[in-house]
Amino acid sequence: MKVIAINGSPKMDAGNTARILNPFLDGMREEGADVELFHTRKLKIGPCNGDMSCWFRNPGRCGQNDDMQMLYPKFEEADVIVWATPVYFSGVTGPLKNLMDRQLPLHVPGTVPKKKQKVVLVSSCGAWEIGAFDPILVQMRAIYSMPDAAEFVAALLRPGAEAMRYMPEGAIEDVVRAARDAGRELVRTGRISESLLKTVSRPLMSEEEYMSMGEKALEEVRKSA
Repeated sequence: MKVIAINGSPKMDAGNTARILNPFLDGMREEGADVELFHTRKLKIGPCNGDMSCWFRNPGRCGQNDDMQMLYPKFEEADVIVWATPVYFSGVTGPLKNLMDRQLPLHVPGTVPKKKQKVVLVSSCGAWEIGAFDPILVQMRAIYSMPDAAEFVAALLRPGAEAMRYMPEGAIEDVVRAARDAGRELVRTGRISESLLKTVSRPLMSEEEYMSMGEKALEEVRKSA
């Protein structure tokens, strides 16, 4: 099984998204998947210029010569695509959206996909409410509502993600383990159980504690400024 994962967080492995993404990918590797991870911050990818040449003048080919040329064959050959992003203004990060828009040459009308791919979202946000992920989920389901080409399998969501920075490692051990087990389960069965997804998203503390923690963190930032 070939897996391509794209992390759109500008903080890369130091971000909250990576705290869920990395064990998830490790679990897939443990089950024998060939996993490649790319960070948008390290890629040079311009926005789609919208001239539609990749559909009508040179079908399947983008005229821009940047890192997408390296990624196109990897997307085509992947059995699983993993999109990872923090929530920015109710959406994915800007660089990740640029990369997603540039998939246009892979979806020329009338072409038959090489394989049906599975798609997974890994996302974190600072908001307490899990409903903060709703806009991204709507977008993912809209993009991958292609019965013969792709299936949106699951979303590993971590609301209140800033709490992970202030908690002992052992306090979130079950969350990290669930993310790893989700990766292993996806390779084995092609699905991720609802129980694992709920553990990844479980409350880490009460809402009142989380808001209080946020106020203290902001005060520390003001003092250090």
